[in-house]
Amino acid sequence: MDSKVGSCAFSPDGKSFVVGLGSGDIHVYSTSNWEMIGTLEGHSREVRRMEYSPDGRWMCSGSCDKTVRIWITESGACQHILDHPDEVNCIAYSPQGDQVASACDDKNIWLWDPATGNCCRILSGHEGMISCVVYSPNGNQVASGSDDLTVRLWNVVTGECNYIFGGHSGDAWGIAFSPRGDQVASASYDKTIRLWDVESGNCRHILEAHSDKVYGVLYSLKGDQVFSGSYDGTVRVWDVQSGSCRHTLTGHTDGVYCIAYSPKGDMVASCSFDNTVRLWDVSFGGSRHISSGHTKVVADVKCSPKGNLIASCSADSTIRLWDVETGACLRTLRGHESTVSSVAFSPQGNRIASGSYNNTVRLWDADTGICQHILTGHTNMVWSIAYSSQGDQVASASEDKTVRLWNATTGEHRGTLNGHTDGVRSVVYSPDGSLIVTGSKDHSMRLWNATTMACISSLMGHGNYIPHHPLTPLSLSPLSDHPLLAFVREIHV
Repeated sequence: MDSKVGSCAFSPDGKSFVVGLGSGDIHVYSTSNWEMIGTLEGHSREVRRMEYSPDGRWMCSGSCDKTVRIWITESGACQHILDHPDEVNCIAYSPQGDQVASACDDKNIWLWDPATGNCCRILSGHEGMISCVVYSPNGNQVASGSDDLTVRLWNVVTGECNYIFGGHSGDAWGIAFSPRGDQVASASYDKTIRLWDVESGNCRHILEAHSDKVYGVLYSLKGDQVFSGSYDGTVRVWDVQSGSCRHTLTGHTDGVYCIAYSPKGDMVASCSFDNTVRLWDVSFGGSRHISSGHTKVVADVKCSPKGNLIASCSADSTIRLWDVETGACLRTLRGHESTVSSVAFSPQGNRIASGSYNNTVRLWDADTGICQHILTGHTNMVWSIAYSSQGDQVASASEDKTVRLWNATTGEHRGTLNGHTDGVRSVVYSPDGSLIVTGSKDHSMRLWNATTMACISSLMGHGNYIPHHPLTPLSLSPLSDHPLLAFVREIHV
């Protein structure tokens, strides 16, 4: 039966999966075979949020019917009904499982004892609807986000609002936690990066130097530096302690839209609209290498599993392999007759797969640069390429609304995943290779069995298409083998 989906959640052990429907029912599925094993009935309107207790013995659900229900997971019985004055938007369990926080349209946060169902405290202060709540790792604080443009930190024992985070005058586009989790960095359209102290709630530093929107931010592995990439064409290295800019990495002639670490953490790579990929030495802030050579926009860049090679593909119809240590272009792979949109290394690093606007997929020997197979069958451009975790299979996603599966050794066509009603822009395998996830312009994501090629589930609700992007909007269950879309509105099962 088709029904609007308001929320979904995995149990802590990853063996169960719950789906909250617009009708108020909650369907429980077994992740071993994706069969429905039960229904929790009680809510009379859409279930917006569900969360398990840390030990998995309880599950709470928040609904538009103005209630939170606490369920015993083993029996499916409703233990408590927690009444609210308005529609419930979000809920959260404390790390110890001894408290539940909920928020509704009344602008307050409600703290409950899940054992008794009694309200312990109401946190008041927000001036707008509260959209999210989360506990700190030690359970002593709750953070809440609201449409009053603030984030607040609350003491759950005293009920006091300890800190209010506010200050950006533009959208926060990038965010990163420090390795120890004691600090948060936020990057914004207002051209600044802000460093927030999680314990004190203070903005430790406002990092101002970029002359245009800041799109990316990340911490160094030690947490002593922050890197930022901006539309002003620069990458900046900041000292976390002082907030000063240590280095301005210049050389790009157009905006930087992506920054990333090498696997060893000794270099930062930056991608720019100037058609180049630059590798920067984090120890002294200099540009170690400029991977220039492409004559048109760089569409995709991947690092080999060993971290010694970088593959880049471009609208100039080529793939280039770069030596990370020397920055030299080792070889240029030619053969595609149009833009090469996606490139991927095999898990062993000895082969490369590429997809192109000329409707073909090519399999290359990474050591020699020789094209071993040309895979034909797609009737429109190929957007995305992925290797299975074992490296024995390649999946290609195309504008022709299909995903094709290929034998990575022989190039033989193994099968086609049909079901999307518009171009498929992204494809990825689960870590164990048993599942394939696809994202499409039809605003849906589909989960497929990689062996039988059967569509397990169709997750819908995005207001726009799901693009091919390095930051694929998926999350994994605790077992790391069941990807899910972050925001789900409708599911067909």
